Amino acid sequence: MRLFFISLLLAPLAAMAMDLTDRQRADIETRIKPFSEVCVQGTACSGSGDMAASAGRSGEDVYNGACMACHSAGIAGAPKVGDQVAWAARIGKGMDALYDSGINGIAGSGMIAKGGCVDCSDDEIRVAVDYMVEASR
Repeated sequence: MRLFFISLLLAPLAAMAMDLTDRQRADIETRIKPFSEVCVQGTACSGSGDMAASAGRSGEDVYNGACMACHSAGIAGAPKVGDQVAWAARIGKGMDALYDSGINGIAGSGMIAKGGCVDCSDDEIRVAVDYMVEASR
């Protein structure tokens, strides 16, 4: 009897899960892919080992998902994307310095490593930095 009531509660949830769009399904598959393969020591593995790199998110996607929260409003001193004056000195330090700030954060500031994007690869952070710089020149 108890199982019957549980199944009544779960049936609508299962039905909702089936109503996902193709884009939603693709996003879910991308997020779980790094965890869906097992590489055992001593065997050849197909992946590169860089989990998020397989997702291949664009700079704009990474910006919208992680960077925008601070860089669209200037939170905690973050330079707003598009503000040429705020970005000029930073760009002047060179892209390697900007990449380092994005990947490792800036001690004593609000800029945390990878902007808090725990599933972003270093390469994804670099393309997000490229995206912000291009929009701010």
